[in-house]
Amino acid sequence: MRTREAAGATYITGKQDDPACQFLSVMLILWFCFVYGVTANPQESPAHLAGQARAESEQLEEDARNFLNELDARGSQECTEATMSNWKYASDITEEHREEKAAAQLKYAAWEKEAWGRVRKWNGKWETLSDPFLRRQFKFMSVLGTAALPKQDLEKYNNLVTEMSTIYSTAKVCQYKDPKSCKLELEPDLTRILRTSRDYGELEHVWKMWRYSSGRRIRDHYKLFVRLANKAAKLNGFDNMGEMWVYPYESETFRADLAELWEQLKPLYQQLHAYVRRKLREKYGERRISRRGPIPAHLMGNMWSQDWSEVNDLAVPFPGKASIDGYTPRRMFELSEEFFASLNLTRMPSEFWEHSIIEKPQGRDLVCHASAWDFCNGKDFRIKQCTDVTMSDLLTVHHEMGHIEYYLQYKHLPGVFRSGANPGDVPHAGGFHEAVGDVLALSVATPKHLQKIGLLQEVHDDQEEDINFLLKMALEKITFLPFGYLMDLWRWDVFSGKTHEDNWNCAWWDLRFKLQGIKPPVQRSEYDFDPGAKYHIPANVPYIRYFVSFVVQFQFHKALCMKAGEYDPLNPAKPLHKCDIYQSTDAGNLLGKMLQLGSSKEWPEAMEALTGGRRMDASVIREYFKPLENWLKKDNERHGEFVGWETDEVLCTSELPREEAKSEPSGGAAPALGLMLVAAVTLLHSLSL
Repeated sequence: MRTREAAGATYITGKQDDPACQFLSVMLILWFCFVYGVTANPQESPAHLAGQARAESEQLEEDARNFLNELDARGSQECTEATMSNWKYASDITEEHREEKAAAQLKYAAWEKEAWGRVRKWNGKWETLSDPFLRRQFKFMSVLGTAALPKQDLEKYNNLVTEMSTIYSTAKVCQYKDPKSCKLELEPDLTRILRTSRDYGELEHVWKMWRYSSGRRIRDHYKLFVRLANKAAKLNGFDNMGEMWVYPYESETFRADLAELWEQLKPLYQQLHAYVRRKLREKYGERRISRRGPIPAHLMGNMWSQDWSEVNDLAVPFPGKASIDGYTPRRMFELSEEFFASLNLTRMPSEFWEHSIIEKPQGRDLVCHASAWDFCNGKDFRIKQCTDVTMSDLLTVHHEMGHIEYYLQYKHLPGVFRSGANPGDVPHAGGFHEAVGDVLALSVATPKHLQKIGLLQEVHDDQEEDINFLLKMALEKITFLPFGYLMDLWRWDVFSGKTHEDNWNCAWWDLRFKLQGIKPPVQRSEYDFDPGAKYHIPANVPYIRYFVSFVVQFQFHKALCMKAGEYDPLNPAKPLHKCDIYQSTDAGNLLGKMLQLGSSKEWPEAMEALTGGRRMDASVIREYFKPLENWLKKDNERHGEFVGWETDEVLCTSELPREEAKSEPSGGAAPALGLMLVAAVTLLHSLSL
């Protein structure tokens, strides 16, 4: 074989049918074409192609940013209009405002669906964006929510929620000793009776009749609601509404984590339960409260037995110690604002004081349940609360003001991120959001802080006062935990179908017995709907965020206390339960940095920035209450108190109730007629679904 040179290339001559020669010739020709092709087309060089790809990527990011900014501007305007209509109805329940709210809801849902449709056109592109801030916005906006329902179904869904909320907010109960006077409302009438009365019969009457006037009348509405809610979830790619509620927590192990947290907390709750049961038995007698059984739910000073602080007068270990004096509602809100300002956080804008409702107005119905409102325009923030001058409401004021402070801190973010770092399930809510005001309340409730602001005359640094204080805090914080956990455990099973509608009420009482160790004062049935007697069920407000809040607020409190120099785990003179971060700008600046993130970062990252850890941890609660837990164990042992609960009673049955309500709200036949109307509405809805 021989070779010859030609035109700058090497050719092989010899046997033309030699396969090896043919292959080598082809390879050399391809190499020649590649070299000369690159030389002839410099625009296709690797360097040029990389530059072109970079430019296209930058252009895509700029287009995405402009697109999202446009949606955010329009979305804020639409949100403001919808929120204003909702506010009008919630603060003045009239048919005119109801119709305005319904129209506004449909208009806003139409906008959400339009925005969602435009976002979907970016599928396959937004995932390639290099800016995580942009990708996260697209991720959040890819879930439409209930607006995914067809217009007719959406209108039914919205109307059902409004109808259930209206039944709840306008329910009235007859007086215990004057059955012809049926004007008692939940706020403030029934709440005050439960807080102050120690008449077993009156408390049973109030408890029973509230559920007759609210929950029972809601049950059939709720059946329709669950069907439509699950339909909306499926349109968003979820199996049921419970799955859609859990999705924003961005954790595959969220439910398992909650179960683990409760197991951490249960020993402390059981000790507290045993102690309070004994104290109530001493008051009401062993015939009504057994030594080993659950506690009757109407005796806890609260309509839902979620907060036992109002029976502190019966449970206080060392009577005769310090107590607090009262304030006015306006002064309570000013006091809360002053706390935030002392931390170098933001004061309330003028619109807040001008438009908020902080006392119950006369002459009109409204949704009295305390709530904080963000009108989506960066300047209008309000609270609606029928404030009573009590220590409990003072802490509620701080809780609601915490929401407003969060709104103020993240108002610079796109609307999709204007919610807490642990976002829960709807905008402007979530575990972190619920925790902010409560973190401050942990400081406000300390005896030394109450003395600073003139609500407590004197403070003695002794163990008895410490135990009194910690027990009062436990009656508020620890008793809430199982209730905060079970509310959505029940709803998740309802949405998934695990709990069938013919067992809704009995499944509710199974959970309340198992987790809380309480029982109804009278046997319940499936003719009742006791979950509906709690605002968050008819109003469709997910609840697990509150359980999360009660855990993480103690983690936040510990981190802020250490930053303020108020807590030292190695110094017995600075225990966690005595920490007051008031006037600590170091603590306030640390908190403010987390609040400013909104939900633009995943919640473990936000938690790490504040606490140094990325997980929810209930051990901090046990640390805070350790002196009380040790005292409770010794006291229960000394009195031979059984820790836990058991019963042979049938708490709920699917059969006809043994005892119907003895009196009826607002005139004899009205509830029965109402139930007939509900049944008719149910049939009509069922036929049209």
